[in-house]
Order: sequence, then structure tokens, then C-alpha cells
Amino acid sequence: MDRRVTEPPPRRVLIIGGAGVFGERLTTGILNTTPWHVIVAGRDAARLTTLRARLPEERVTAQRLDARRVTAADLRATGACVVVDAAGPFQHGDHRLARAAIEAGMHYIDLADARDFVAGFGVLEEAARAAGVVALTGASSTPALSNAALDALTAGWRRVDRVEIAISPGNRAPRGLSVVRAILSQAGQPARVLIGGEWVTRPGWGITIRRALPGLGWRVLSLVETPDLDLMPARFRVRDTVVFRAGMELAFLHWGLWAASLLVRIGLLRSLTPLARPFRALAVLVERFGSDRGGMLVEATGLDVDGHPARATWSLVAEAGDGPFVPTLPALAALRALAAGTLAPPGAHARAGLLPLAAIEAEFVPYRITSARHATPAPPALYERVLGRAFASLPEAVRRAHQPGWGARFSGEAQVEGAEGILARMGAAVFRLPSAARRVPVSVEIVAEAGQERWVRRFGPGRFFSVLSASSVPGRVVERFGPFRFELDLLVGTRGVVGMPMRAWRLGPVPLPLALAPVSIATEHVDAKGRFCFDVEMRLPLGLGRLVRYRGWLVEAGASIPPGSLPDGPSLATLA
Repeated sequence: MDRRVTEPPPRRVLIIGGAGVFGERLTTGILNTTPWHVIVAGRDAARLTTLRARLPEERVTAQRLDARRVTAADLRATGACVVVDAAGPFQHGDHRLARAAIEAGMHYIDLADARDFVAGFGVLEEAARAAGVVALTGASSTPALSNAALDALTAGWRRVDRVEIAISPGNRAPRGLSVVRAILSQAGQPARVLIGGEWVTRPGWGITIRRALPGLGWRVLSLVETPDLDLMPARFRVRDTVVFRAGMELAFLHWGLWAASLLVRIGLLRSLTPLARPFRALAVLVERFGSDRGGMLVEATGLDVDGHPARATWSLVAEAGDGPFVPTLPALAALRALAAGTLAPPGAHARAGLLPLAAIEAEFVPYRITSARHATPAPPALYERVLGRAFASLPEAVRRAHQPGWGARFSGEAQVEGAEGILARMGAAVFRLPSAARRVPVSVEIVAEAGQERWVRRFGPGRFFSVLSASSVPGRVVERFGPFRFELDLLVGTRGVVGMPMRAWRLGPVPLPLALAPVSIATEHVDAKGRFCFDVEMRLPLGLGRLVRYRGWLVEAGASIPPGSLPDGPSLATLA
């Protein structure tokens, strides 16, 4: 699609790093879809000459400039009206080029994806506003495209609970030295991440998972530090988790970098950045393997416009080697908006949300890049499926605890009575049951997937979990602790008290004698303050002692916590 007839009069755009992986592609995009003149600049004169030979257009000139030493006078002498920094790496970089552009009275846009660089960009606000120019950072896959996708996915939502973002290029995608250095600079380094409603520190290239990406299949993904880790929790008031992961198509390369990052984690190396050249040489050596297909995923869970649990995803697939164009297209959309006078008022803009998703997706047209949105309704609640109509008779706090949607988190307080006797202490240790404590903070995370619910319970620093699913016997659930499976009746008594007596147990598929089963007494109810309350006791059979008893209360994470003492559990006599 040729847009030249609708564009404003020709102008000159200076691209620093114009001979690099992304700079060359941004130059190509400008030449193909605008009437603008492009000045490609960089430190390497030979690369500039080679690029100029590949782009014989009259609207391209090459100029040697070193962004580390460039002055406002140098930039002004180019005759450009806007500077685009596509060089990088931006990790631990300064804002020298942006300052020089502002001083020269030129607009500035960069492709920065570095958390520290974007976070500190606001120091240029006063200078940019006084100069009457727009300075925009992060016009790349992150944070511009990722935030634009999340804006579109969650428009009108009442609440955003969790955001997960993933990027995985094809193995044949070109990897410039700057890109390799940017990746290595993070591997093993501590990164601050919102997980479970708390800010915690995790190692870069950690929190590794294997997940299916739409159109790409299974990829291994690990934590990378990007501006989104700060911007999304603030912009969308995310209650639980924001994680950004990246991955390599070839799993052995991904795990190799993960193993190398351990050297940084344990302190044997300060950084992997000095190893950028050998890492890049290895990547080039195996470049013919894998594919040239890459992609991106943005996924959000929360409450939709009607207050219903929702999960929405936006995915992108780039075919036939067009993936490296993706990080440049937000910058191209920003240049187009700047030319039209619709980008932003004068000032230094480090905030996301300036570019709507539609404007960026419009830049996909010349390439083999497709995107899609998908909304998935939350699975039916496990207790609702098992109890049927009786579920509606439960108190609201109990119902909400058992309607996690795609996931929920609760916090509160408990009293724990620990194991009695050596056999009980051994059993409690095997299942990681909590130790005795008078008043201990409690959190419960519920994740619903594939018809099951995974309940992760934290009592102070301790943690244990179980997986709940529906039994083949009506009115029962199965709770799995490791290889042991316990079948529990769900009984609803007076005042909405829920009891869960155990009826059978198995070791894997093998039934075990009920007489030898641990004795379990568990109830759920609501106290006078409207809090969800629990009382769970487990004992060894044959009178061999208590494994654990814990009782307390929970409220949804983020809700105000009402003061008060621990509730007393109801008697089993209240059950029907």
C-alpha cells in the first residue's frame, strides 16, 4: 500500500544506527511508505557505504556520526528535523543523544527497551518543552507495542489481575552485536518484578517456563527486564503479577544461556556482556537451524466490563524473516503521527499509551506479519460444578473463594497447631505442612487450568500446595498432595457451612484402606465480619497423633483487612 500521496511534504529523518539490524529496517520502512529523505548515520563508515550501495534511492544519504560524542551542532548540520536512535544497546546508557537533539531543536524518537533508560527519560521534560520539541522513548516492541496491545485488550475492564508478555524470534533472525550485548547484560542480574501482589527480586533469564505461543508452537521463555515491568503495574493498576519473558527458538541455546547466567547469579562473573562476541559467533554458527518465524504474545486476566472473570490475548506472528521489522514499526507509526501533529505535545514522554494498537498494526501491511486477539471465558468454578444448585446457597465470601476465574489470591491470618509425635512430624515434613504458630500471615493463590484448581498456601515463609479436581462420584472433589489422592464429600450445612469429610484415598491409581487413611476434618464458613474462614485438622490414623490443625480467615488480596481475633470454627453438627 503506497501512502505517499497522503503524507505531508518531504522532510529529513536522521537515523542513528541506520546500518544496524533495526536501523536498516526502519530506513527501508520509511523509504517504502513515506516521501521522506533519510540520513543513515553511525560510527562504522564501511557499513554505511555497504548500506548505501544496497539502497540506491536518491532519498538516502550516509553520514558518519558517533552517538557517544555527537553535539547539537553536529545534528543541526545534517538538516534533519527529527532524530531516531536505533543503535542501542540502551541498557545502562545515558540520554546524551536525546539531549543533543533537544538542544538542536529537533524531535527525538528511540527504540529503547531498557528499563533504566526509559525510567530516567523524564529528566528531559523541561528542556524538551522549552525547546518546543517532542522527545519519545520506547517506540519499539516494548513498551510501545506491548502497552498498545494491553490497552486494546483491557479497554473498559474493571480490574487487571495478571499480565504476561512473551517474545520469541525465529532462530534465523539476524542478531547484531548490540542485541546480543543487551540480552547478556541482563542474564543473571537481579530484576525487580511484581509477582503475587508483591515486588520481589528475581534473576534475569530466570522464572523459566515452556509455553505454546500461537502460530509458533512450544518455546522456552525466561524473564527479561523491560520498561513494562514498571509501566504496566502503574498504568493498569495490576493487582497480582506482571512478567515479561523472551525466548530462543532452539531450546539448547536458551538453556545454554540459562546455565551461563548461573555464573552471574553465584557471583563468579559480574556480567556476561564481555562474552558477547563468542555468544554471537555461536548463534551465527547454528543460524541455519530452526526457522525464520517469530512472534509475540500479550495476555491479561482480570474482570471484564461486566465484572466477569476474563482472559484476553493478543498475538503476533512474523513469517519469512520479517520479525526484525516488528521492533521498528512503533517508531515508524510514531514518525507518521509526529508528521501529522497527533503524536504528543512538546515534552519528554517516557509513558506508554501514546500510540494506539491500530496505528501500529497498520504498519504491518507491507510485511508478512499478522496479529490476532482472542478472549476466553473463565472455566466454570470447580465447587459450582460439583455442588450444582447448592452452590448458590453459600455465603458470598465462600462463593467468591471458590470462583477464582482464571486465578485469584487471598490473604489473611491463621493459628497453627503443629504435629504431635515423631511419626506425625515426619509426615508433616513430607507434605511441607505448616509449623506451630500463634498468629501467622497467610496467603492463598488459586490457579484454574484444564478443569483443575491449584491451591498454593503460604503460612509465613512456609509453602505447600494441592491440586483439586472433580471426582467421578457426584458431590465429591479429589484433592491431590503429591502422589496421594483424597476423595472428599462436599457437604453444605446450616448457615452455609461447608464440610469436607474424606471418603477414600489412593496412592496414584491404587486404592488404599480407608482405616489407614489420615483423619481429615475441614470446614469453611463466614464470620460476623464477612470474612472467609477455614478450619482444617489432619491426624494420623489409629490415634498416632495430629499432623496439623490450622484455622483462620482470608480476604481477597488488595481488599482492606478488617481487624479482629481469629474466628472459632463451626461444629460439624451444623452440616446436613
